[in-house]
Amino acid sequence: MAKESVKLIANNKKARFDYFIEEKKEAGIVLHGTEVKSLRMGKCSIKESFIRIENGEVFIYGMHISPYEKGNIFNKDPLRVRKLMLHRGEINKLLGKSAEKGYTIVPLQVYLKGSLVKVEIGLAKGKKLYDKRQDIAKKDQLREARKEFKIRNL
Repeated sequence: MAKESVKLIANNKKARFDYFIEEKKEAGIVLHGTEVKSLRMGKCSIKESFIRIENGEVFIYGMHISPYEKGNIFNKDPLRVRKLMLHRGEINKLLGKSAEKGYTIVPLQVYLKGSLVKVEIGLAKGKKLYDKRQDIAKKDQLREARKEFKIRNL
């Protein structure tokens, strides 16, 4: 059996900066009409999006899928609420965890897996300001180390 190809469409770097990601899940997404064509062209943003569980169903808010240029009346609202598809057990598990103080569910990335559009969601705990400062300091340290290594090896 051939390995399924995975093509990244959108990545949420802000989520990894603002939260500690404790658990990741893969979810399908309910799309209409020309949204899939637009996603295949990479016209998607999940920077300001978030996920809520309502009536036992999972929804993603604020996910922007640009209207398909060659589409017409079939184009949907770019910021409409979209349903995510997860198994009942996974939804219940996420619901229980997100009810705890400090936990939330955030979208991490949108990608094509074979011919299907998938969303990777993460159970996340918010970072404090000092945690963010530590991350920035680590990045600066890594950047400086790479720079020094590059200069030494010339």
